[in-house]
Amino acid sequence: MIEEIRISEIFPVSAKRLFDAWLDSEEHSEFTGSKSNIKPVVGLKFSAGNGYITGRIISLQPYGRIVQSWRTTDFPKSSPDSRLEILFEKVNNGTRITLIHTRLPKGQASDYEKGWKKNYFKPMKKYFKKSK
Repeated sequence: MIEEIRISEIFPVSAKRLFDAWLDSEEHSEFTGSKSNIKPVVGLKFSAGNGYITGRIISLQPYGRIVQSWRTTDFPKSSPDSRLEILFEKVNNGTRITLIHTRLPKGQASDYEKGWKKNYFKPMKKYFKKSK
């Protein structure tokens, strides 16, 4: 069975700020604390987490949505890439990011949900709080 997760967090900055930072190698590396290689180009391969995460940018809707094929070195070799959809929604106190991560290998959704919170949302809260 293929699994999925959906998680959201609000950040005190604009959707443009978050979108641009997510797709910038230097800032992505800074807010996660690990090397990333990413640019805002549809079809481009990317990596994050010092090479732990790899994938391809499937579509971009500026300041609203990013869709990626996505996998980690923990995926079974026979598993297809998962699909990550990142939504950016303006709210009163900033922007809500919602991650919809589908097609995860069986038994791994809980681990990836924890990983998103620990390795992305938590450090992003700190990073964007100081970079307002």
